Amino acid sequence: MSFEIARLIVVLLIVFLGFTAFTGAPYVPSMKKELREAFKKLYPLKKKDFLVDLGSGDGVVLKIAGEFGASGLGVELNPLLALISKFRLRKDKKFSIKTGNLFKLDFPPETTVVYVFGDSRDILSIVTHIQQQANRLNKKLYLISNAFMIPGYKHTKSHRAYFLYEIKPC
Repeated sequence: MSFEIARLIVVLLIVFLGFTAFTGAPYVPSMKKELREAFKKLYPLKKKDFLVDLGSGDGVVLKIAGEFGASGLGVELNPLLALISKFRLRKDKKFSIKTGNLFKLDFPPETTVVYVFGDSRDILSIVTHIQQQANRLNKKLYLISNAFMIPGYKHTKSHRAYFLYEIKPC
């Protein structure tokens, strides 16, 4: 009987983690050391910063942002990953997690930085959404893109696979 339960758990994990591969970017964990370096070299987060993590996965990006004093919001399509993220950040009241589609998210007015570990298929749609949010908030937003340069946009800085963009309101 315990073998059947273990097999069911494995199947459920595969289904939940594979779910986003068809509806968005697949789950790939961010490397903590590289992330800390990127935050130091590209956009040094401070207490005044509010980071929106699009596709927040297991919450590691927000956890690292908290080490720099920032607060933030994560949005994750996969309910299992959102639950893991909520658990990871349960003691830190500076962060909240929403389960849902990032394209339906209105950024809070205090947003200063957006982080995305997207994929080449969706990166232009994601940037279009960030541009709409910059326009709506009437403020410049900094975008840190992990692993993907954005076609048609010039990054202001780069570090390893991370690229910093300024998205100005039109």
